[in-house]
Amino acid sequence: MFPLARNSVLRAARAQILPSTRTTTAISSAALARLLSTLAVLEQRDGKIQPSSLSAIAAAQKLGGPITAFVAGANVKATSAAEAAQIKGLDKVVAVENEAYEKGLPENYAPLLVENIQKGEYTHVVAGHSAFGKSLLPRVAALLDVQQVSDITGIESEDTFVRPIYAGNAILTVQSTDPIKILTVRGTSFQGVETSGGAAAIEAGSDPKAPLQTEWVSEELAKSERPDLATAQRVVSGGRGLKSKEEFDRVIVPLADTLGAAIGASRAAVDSGFADNSLQVGQTGKNVAPQLYLCAGISGAIQHLAGMKDSKVIAAINKDADAPIFQVADVGLVGDLFEKVPELTEKLKNQA
Repeated sequence: MFPLARNSVLRAARAQILPSTRTTTAISSAALARLLSTLAVLEQRDGKIQPSSLSAIAAAQKLGGPITAFVAGANVKATSAAEAAQIKGLDKVVAVENEAYEKGLPENYAPLLVENIQKGEYTHVVAGHSAFGKSLLPRVAALLDVQQVSDITGIESEDTFVRPIYAGNAILTVQSTDPIKILTVRGTSFQGVETSGGAAAIEAGSDPKAPLQTEWVSEELAKSERPDLATAQRVVSGGRGLKSKEEFDRVIVPLADTLGAAIGASRAAVDSGFADNSLQVGQTGKNVAPQLYLCAGISGAIQHLAGMKDSKVIAAINKDADAPIFQVADVGLVGDLFEKVPELTEKLKNQA
């Protein structure tokens, strides 16, 4: 455990909260809010801030108190740190320039982050529930001897958080008594950050230059001109009902092209080789919340629903009228997807 001076003051302030009057409680709550200090850990790739980081900032804003953004990598002061400084609501941006942190390898990044958390005496550390945040913050929590609260969808107070469990079938409210709260946040639940108009100061962070535990070798990225699945306003998804990769490409791709939508897939479709695993939507895939989620050949298993049920409008096509997907769909069409989807695609093209 790493004791912090601010946390001692925070506990003392809590002890002075007297339930006897509303006025005293309100004053004490305001005092507590002033003692909060949040570090939002930003993920950057090639000098650009990733969308999941904006969710971390949105969550930090709900906590109250000053917000510091943290970013590390090669030449970040002139790129991602400068971009972050324009985000409204940030007090300052702490940047560490070191090639060793460019790819965000958690084994190398965790000691760096712990060093700066201790130096800044932050009460809360927040990152997006992305691959970056999910691999980094558990290591940070272990080094700080505190417990992480993962994938939160709501903030009730500075120590009480809401998160889904059992693939979203139950909602858990968690209260943490740890001196430092380590949080990852669901991107679809925290949005609305203004990315321009801010004027945060950029400061150099502390670099422990700890011995590197891992080395970046290479990566293979699938590039596409389509909208990014995690942030797209329209998503067209296909499931096991498409029967083959050839049919998936023949039926789903033209519809997505017509709508200008990203392509998604159920785990069953990915496991069957119909689509790349980067397109998987669901509990073990990506969480999406587009304006329109149109799916075909997806029955609606709870693991899939966990990743898309926050979509604004859900439209489903399935030949089984009793498929679970129709229980959450706003619009449902019972029929053979091999007939209905091409027909829909043709009508949309004619309208366009």
